[in-house]
Amino acid sequence: MSIAIRLKQARKSKGYTQEALACAIGVSRGVISNIEYEKAEPQPLVLHAICQVLQISEDWLISGNGFMESAGTLKSARLLSEIYDAAKELSEAEQDYILDMIKTFCRHQETLYPPHKI
Repeated sequence: MSIAIRLKQARKSKGYTQEALACAIGVSRGVISNIEYEKAEPQPLVLHAICQVLQISEDWLISGNGFMESAGTLKSARLLSEIYDAAKELSEAEQDYILDMIKTFCRHQETLYPPHKI
């Protein structure tokens, strides 16, 4: 399986259109299309940005080795599972409070560290 096929598979599995992925990494839709149709070799910086946005392994995208999900994504899934298990023990009011805190934290992070374009 080629980079083109793996990219298309990952993009679709994560729910991105070519346009949305291109916008997320700061390139034109044509760049994504050209990679997926094997009309152009992807630049390393573009591959890195794609992997960051899709949260997939660069090694998997480039060579097909390992798993599609990045190690960080797999670790995050385990962490979210632990958070879910802990939250089940809280009252609904406590769960709402924690959720509000997380949303506030995320808004604060987006203000401090806005997404960057390549």
